[in-house]
Amino acid sequence: MSGQVSKPHLSEVQALEVVRRLYSLEVSTVRPLPSYDDQNFYVAAAPGLGGEYLLKVTNAEDSKDTALVGVQTHTMRFLRERGVPTQTAVPTVEGELMTLQDIDCGFGCQKYLVRLLTYLPGTTLSKVPALPQLLYEVGKMAARMDKFLLEMDHPHLSALQRDKFIWNLSNIPLLEGYIHNMDGDPLQGVVKAVLKEFKTSVLPNRPAFRKCINHGDFNNLNILVEPDESSGGNHRISAVLDFGDMSSGYYVYELAISIMHMMMEHPDPVAVGRPVMEGWESVVPLNREERDCLYLLVLCRFCQALVMARHMVKLHPENEEYLMITSQKGIHILRQLWDLGKAAVERVWFQNGQAKAEYV
Repeated sequence: MSGQVSKPHLSEVQALEVVRRLYSLEVSTVRPLPSYDDQNFYVAAAPGLGGEYLLKVTNAEDSKDTALVGVQTHTMRFLRERGVPTQTAVPTVEGELMTLQDIDCGFGCQKYLVRLLTYLPGTTLSKVPALPQLLYEVGKMAARMDKFLLEMDHPHLSALQRDKFIWNLSNIPLLEGYIHNMDGDPLQGVVKAVLKEFKTSVLPNRPAFRKCINHGDFNNLNILVEPDESSGGNHRISAVLDFGDMSSGYYVYELAISIMHMMMEHPDPVAVGRPVMEGWESVVPLNREERDCLYLLVLCRFCQALVMARHMVKLHPENEEYLMITSQKGIHILRQLWDLGKAAVERVWFQNGQAKAEYV
């Protein structure tokens, strides 16, 4: 994010006006939802006149790249047609799936891309027990998505080549420009060591990684679940949200991101890796180089989250509570993984001899 006012700050009255004008929708409820650098609103239509929706107002910086947001919007429908539970965009009264609007949020008019998305049922995965069966399904779903996306065609697919996108794991070295935000933090030394190890251990192996398109943010707030009555206390995935971090990448990146985020709510974070990985490998088995780099790539994702959270809080101190959710929990897990070391963690993740049937 390049500017402090890039994030939209619409009032509920402004959001209501946008929905009525662009979608001719009579609304009974509009309320803000937590968000990172965009702005989201829950929207309920008046009784008998529609259902529930999510109004998504993209930040001013990302709104400049209409091709990229267009690919993200297309991706949601593409995946839904293949059985992945995603939101889809509702057309405006003029038939547009997204529209660029001039909106004054209190610091002058800026252009924001606006979309009205379908609202899917469920509660965030962060609020339910992350049992092995559910973790297995998370890994399996992540792999299915990436495998489907290899088949996707779109005139602007090249927009996903985001060479300077800070959240792509290929761009870990870019964190060096932000690491000063951790000055005085004893964990800064670990972050610096991980960045160095990325260059010496991951980069030489990357030619063997298999390319794909990554969702890029398959986390416990972007996965909704519902009780699965057929499985005695387990949950099933009911929705996959937020494709704003999509980019060209590698299969092992998606797996590393998924493992890292599933660790956040688990009482035994290290144990998370095995069921997520086995779910993943039921669709896309890892090759030797991908497997060898998985541990460090999980650490890299923690470093991204910690460093960028500190950076974003300086830009948006009013949103500190939301921005620091991952950082506050991740500090302790990163330290634990680093202190245990690669060999000890891999003994847990890659142990053989226990039947995968326990997850199915």
